[in-house]
Amino acid sequence: MHLALSMISIIIPAYNEEKRIKETLENYINFLKDKEKFEILVVLNGCKDNTLNVVEEEAKKHKEIKFKEFKEAIGKGGAIVEGFKIVKGDYICYVDADSSTRPEELYKLYLNINGYDGIMGSRWLKDSVITNKQPFIRRFLSRGFNLLVRIFLRLDYRDTQIGAKIFKREAIEKIKDNIKVTSWAFDVNILYNLKKEGFKILEYPIVWGHDEDSTLKLRKAIPGMFYSILKIKWKK
Repeated sequence: MHLALSMISIIIPAYNEEKRIKETLENYINFLKDKEKFEILVVLNGCKDNTLNVVEEEAKKHKEIKFKEFKEAIGKGGAIVEGFKIVKGDYICYVDADSSTRPEELYKLYLNINGYDGIMGSRWLKDSVITNKQPFIRRFLSRGFNLLVRIFLRLDYRDTQIGAKIFKREAIEKIKDNIKVTSWAFDVNILYNLKKEGFKILEYPIVWGHDEDSTLKLRKAIPGMFYSILKIKWKK
């Protein structure tokens, strides 16, 4: 056990995740139940399928699971920001609903946060392990986006986009009202604000696997990446 009196809050944004959310929730519950005090908050973001019913059933079985539904689409980043307002933990995490980040990997991050204000998994460090690679076009876009982040925002991280991040509550409380970008560059917006406030975030190798059901609309993603970075850079 890391800190006996601490609680971990895990935010899972969910958009039409009826096929994957149950397995993800059960994996996290089963792994953490004998290790830490924790809560899981699922933030449903404009779901049009049966995700709500699946989450409700899981919440009935496990007191650690909570959920908040937004009938309108507020984006992945918007869902996480809303989660920041609700969760009670000393350490605040967010992960994707597709189980690309296994609970043991998130827990490994938690155990290694040490004196940092936050820690995030990385797919691009020497000891990182990718069990299922992304398609080439996704990797190409990821590396291009990372280059833009380094040039324009001076964030010296290899992987800002992975859905496996943990922050101390005081860090999130300091910057949560300044997170204005909730689309492609949401993670970058968080890291940029944390850097401006002097918080130190550690990048740490992780075991990660791409989910084949993930989708990416390239015509929107390519210009969206560049516009989002400029919006963060010159935000008033």
